Amino acid sequence: MPKFVTIGYGDQEGYDRTDAAVRDEAHAHDARLRAAGADIGIAGSPVQVRNHDGAGVAVQSGSFMSSTLPVAGFAIIEAATVEEAIQLVSKTPCAVAQGVVEVWPLQEAP
Repeated sequence: MPKFVTIGYGDQEGYDRTDAAVRDEAHAHDARLRAAGADIGIAGSPVQVRNHDGAGVAVQSGSFMSSTLPVAGFAIIEAATVEEAIQLVSKTPCAVAQGVVEVWPLQEAP
């Protein structure tokens, strides 16, 4: 079955503005996804890694991407189609609590 990487963006303010019952159902939905085999995690502090031309590793704290909302978490889910993946993530905390979720098809490397 195809896999998708999801990136959830959201902040505490948006989360707090969302009705508690809606948030609780979103967390229950995440628990069901996890029980079905999805790998779900909260974003920690990132580092950037470079090794240009294989000449040496350079590491820098902080994210490379930028967004108006902070990255809140990641998941790898399985779904038959991108439309099914969209339906699955549309009920997650970031999607319902004033944030956004990106869905990236994960293609096998050659």
